[in-house]
Amino acid sequence: MRYASVTERLAGLGSDKWAVHFRARQMKQAGHEIIELTIGEPDIPTPTDMIDVAERAMRAGRTGYSSGRGEPALLAALSAKYTQRAGRPIGPENIMCFSGTQTALAMVMMGLAEEGDEIITGDPLYATYDGVVRATGATRVSVPLRPEKGFRMQAADLEKVITPRSRVLLLNSPHNPTGAVLSTDDIAEIGEVCIRHNLWIVSDEVYELMIYDGAFASPLDRPELADRVIAVASISKSHAAPGFRSGWCIAPKEFTERLLPLSESMLFGGQPFIADMTAYALGRPSAAAATMRESFLRRARRISERLDGKAGIVSKVPQAGMFILADIRATGLSGQEFAMRLLEEELVAVMPGESFGDNLSGYLRLSLSVADDKIDAACAGIVRLASRLQQRKSA
Repeated sequence: MRYASVTERLAGLGSDKWAVHFRARQMKQAGHEIIELTIGEPDIPTPTDMIDVAERAMRAGRTGYSSGRGEPALLAALSAKYTQRAGRPIGPENIMCFSGTQTALAMVMMGLAEEGDEIITGDPLYATYDGVVRATGATRVSVPLRPEKGFRMQAADLEKVITPRSRVLLLNSPHNPTGAVLSTDDIAEIGEVCIRHNLWIVSDEVYELMIYDGAFASPLDRPELADRVIAVASISKSHAAPGFRSGWCIAPKEFTERLLPLSESMLFGGQPFIADMTAYALGRPSAAAATMRESFLRRARRISERLDGKAGIVSKVPQAGMFILADIRATGLSGQEFAMRLLEEELVAVMPGESFGDNLSGYLRLSLSVADDKIDAACAGIVRLASRLQQRKSA
């Protein structure tokens, strides 16, 4: 039988990146006590007041079909949030609602690029970006995010990779997996490059409320970029509600009008009761975000204190997010090799840096959404393995 070419472009994509995580789950099922620091899922429950709103909405009959663009109350809440943040009118005509950031990213990319085009991303990058790029038929082109620059994209590095086929720059700040945060100056300089080369900017802002210290900067909030920026986000991280799958994009009116028929062909609206819950959540400060910021920063400092400078490991506190990196290149192993040995020998599961791009080879990504005692035990296991490897190198 014949299949569409998209199935070939995506065949096997992503599974190898999560090999350590899948192996850890198999070992847990077999009875091993695994300390799991692989995935980024909030470790606090979805706030009860949000669940109460969703329950009341369901009992009130908010379980029918929804608008393809989004429910009126949610569109109004998003309009208020982004109008205040951007300092310019953001109306319902600039908004589309989706089932999470991932769906928003996939749909937006389908509306912007196709075979023969190039989509530019940073490297390192979030593991699913390859899929949303390849699904369009476009080619992904990497800009190296350099450790000596704090993994923040540099405008000069971006300009070097642009070709006549370049169509979209996919930005992610705060950044997964590095925790880097682009400054206002960074955004301005990158924006100038995009204007010169007529590039769209897709800004993944799911970690907007996860900055430990400092301010959030977005290309959406710069008037000179308003006609070329599409921002995507959700309540998954900011409100500890990943399972509710509620996200959106903010974009120029012409783009949303063009994208709406495509979106409606795949996903004709979300659940009204989840939209009501999201509108409620966006109308007040997120207590969940404040709690997570405090705990993630404290745990990042805890991990850095236990790893940085031990057995050749380098691990610095990030600027934001729910992960911390550990540079284990001094051991002589790749991140993939180290992570698999760490799982088999120390029963600690972490993500290898190679899962997030070539530029993170020899690194580990550790989740901050685990309890302190598990963090301590995991760090001890990492140091033990690194020490054994260092001793063998010396011998």
